[in-house]
Amino acid sequence: MIQPVQSHEALLADIQASNVRNGGFRLWWLGQSGFLLQWEGVHVLLDPYLSDSLTNKYATTDKPHVRMTELVVDPASLHFCDIVTSSHNHTDHLDGATLRPLFERKSPAPPHFLVSEVNRAFAAERAGVPAAMPVGLNDGQAVELCGIRFTGVMSAHEELQPQFMGYVLQFGPWSLYHSGDTVLYDGLSTKLRPFGVDVALLPINGRGPERRVAGNLWGREAAWLAYSIGAKTVVPCHYEMFTFNTASPEEFVGACEVLGQKFQVMKCGEKLAFVPATI
Repeated sequence: MIQPVQSHEALLADIQASNVRNGGFRLWWLGQSGFLLQWEGVHVLLDPYLSDSLTNKYATTDKPHVRMTELVVDPASLHFCDIVTSSHNHTDHLDGATLRPLFERKSPAPPHFLVSEVNRAFAAERAGVPAAMPVGLNDGQAVELCGIRFTGVMSAHEELQPQFMGYVLQFGPWSLYHSGDTVLYDGLSTKLRPFGVDVALLPINGRGPERRVAGNLWGREAAWLAYSIGAKTVVPCHYEMFTFNTASPEEFVGACEVLGQKFQVMKCGEKLAFVPATI
């Protein structure tokens, strides 16, 4: 099994030590499409999947979800997070076993919970929170939470539907795009280009009918999308979690090199630090 470069106590110590207010931001990859963003004392969890829910659920079926990478951190230890997002209702992006410990916090108040507008009721039930708590976004709609402006950008998890929602985060001078699960569709790059994306977080596991699950960008498509929107850096994700639904980042890396697109391939538990000079 793949070992995170740092996990549990070591990861938490790194997050704490990195919490400086220098105008830059930090990213940790938590596996699958899960990231922790840290900026000016604010912590945002993007699509965290930090349990074995799917492995347990499918263990005795003909579609086992065999974990490839060890769990990087207990979600209950991320009590300091201010905002949690979910891009859609699939369990690796909206996991009750991950979310419920986060929202059990009473003081200070639980983190904000950002979801697609059409997913609000479902997300609230799965996370165990009041129905009115999640903040819902539609395509093109924006909301500011903790000094970060979130804009919804509809994704196409095989099909273009409002329950699949990526987010552009704008904070200080920075702009970050987290697509959630998506394939390419006409108009996606046109929507994203005006944001001047500094960092794009894109899936690269691809798709195939033999997997019997909705698919995502192939590595070459992720590279092209980042290039077409003018992203200053692109980071691949959504691989090395389940054996039946993964891909090597080699295709992504090769396509980025051909296009001249700057990229960073992270390891689970790894941190990337961004200051103006690094972009």
